[in-house]
Amino acid sequence: MALKKPNPGKSLARNGARLAEPAALDDAHLGLDRYDIAILGELQRDARLSNLELAGRIGLSAAPTWRRVRRLEEQGYITGYRAEIDRRKIGLGVLAFMRVDAERNTGRATRALEDAIRKLPEVIACHYISGTGTFELQVMATDLDAFSRFSLQTLLNLPHVKDVHTSFSLGEVKSGGALPLGHLQAASVRDRKEGKDHVAAAT
Repeated sequence: MALKKPNPGKSLARNGARLAEPAALDDAHLGLDRYDIAILGELQRDARLSNLELAGRIGLSAAPTWRRVRRLEEQGYITGYRAEIDRRKIGLGVLAFMRVDAERNTGRATRALEDAIRKLPEVIACHYISGTGTFELQVMATDLDAFSRFSLQTLLNLPHVKDVHTSFSLGEVKSGGALPLGHLQAASVRDRKEGKDHVAAAT
């Protein structure tokens, strides 16, 4: 659907003793070792884990686990913790993907439109896109009537919006997925191997 603007987003410890904190292996790109990666994976699966439970799952004692979580937070790897809510249970039956074309793609005009989009609670995500259009928005509404009002009365009246093209979700196959960490795990294994090879060569 296209719209055009008229003129004038308790511990689950492993069996056996836990390890003390190992010396972190330096990753030239990310600064993450296998314990950091394990923490990220476990917290993506369940952010409500206590520090003791988290320590048990990754195989460290509680104190170094807490220090590592704090460091991951302070360095911006972990940006927050939030609850995942079933949108249908709270009455948000419509999920739409909206491509927004801007009238002028100057820096000032784009920033003004960005600021306006950020203030809209109906927009749960917004991305710059390549190809046709300037932004891709994910928008939620209670029903089609509410979505129509949002589109006509709010979105099309934002500064520098030229037109809007909309597609509706007919069903979710996957949403709210955890970020993939396989590339970090592979890099950590490679770094550990290179570290061992370096030590062997020096002896």
